[in-house]
Amino acid sequence: MDDVATKIIDILKKHMKEPRDDIGLSTALTDLKIESLDLAMIVFDIEDTFGIEIPYNANEEAADFKTVGSVVERVRSLVTGSGAAAAKA
Repeated sequence: MDDVATKIIDILKKHMKEPRDDIGLSTALTDLKIESLDLAMIVFDIEDTFGIEIPYNANEEAADFKTVGSVVERVRSLVTGSGAAAAKA
C-alpha cells in the first residue's frame, strides 16, 4: 500500500466507532459502519490532509465511494489534478 492509501485508512480508523485492523482497498465502506455525519468529517479530514477539495454530493457521488480503494483512487486523481493545475499557474 502506498502513502495515500495508508493515510486514508488511518483517517477512516480515526472516525470509526469500532476501529478495525483488517481494512484493505477492497473493503466496502458499508462494512465499516460509518454514519453519514462521520463520512462528512472523513471527507473534511481527507481534504485537509491532502490539500484538495472533494466535490461530494451524497446523491451523485455515492457510487464513487463504495470501497476504500475507490476513495484512494479518487484522492489520487484529485492530488494529481491539483499538482497539474499548480504547475500551469
